[in-house]
Amino acid sequence: MAFGIKRKELVQWKEAVTRGEIAFLTHFWFDPRFPQFHSVTKVGCSDMKRLIAWCEANGLNPRYIHDRESFPHYDLIGPKQIEILQKEGLGEHIERFKLY
Repeated sequence: MAFGIKRKELVQWKEAVTRGEIAFLTHFWFDPRFPQFHSVTKVGCSDMKRLIAWCEANGLNPRYIHDRESFPHYDLIGPKQIEILQKEGLGEHIERFKLY
C-alpha cells in the first residue's frame, strides 16, 4: 500500500517509465515482512535491458526486478535505498520521507 504521494507524481513516474527512462518514486509503505522500514523507492524503466544494466551498475541483483507489464521496477529499501537516492541526487526523497 502506497502513502504520501500525489497522483501527479505517480502519473509523472509512469510516463517516464513508459518513455524508457530510469525513474524514481518514493512513498511511505508498510510490509509486515520488513517492519523496520517505512518507505520504498520504486526504480522503474520499461526498457528491461536498461533497467537490468542499472541494477548491475548499482550492485543490485536484477533477479528481483518486478516485471509488471508496462511498469517494470526494482524496489529499494533500507540502507541501499538511501545510498542510491544520495548517489542520484534525490536528497529531497530522503528528507521528505525521513529516511535518515
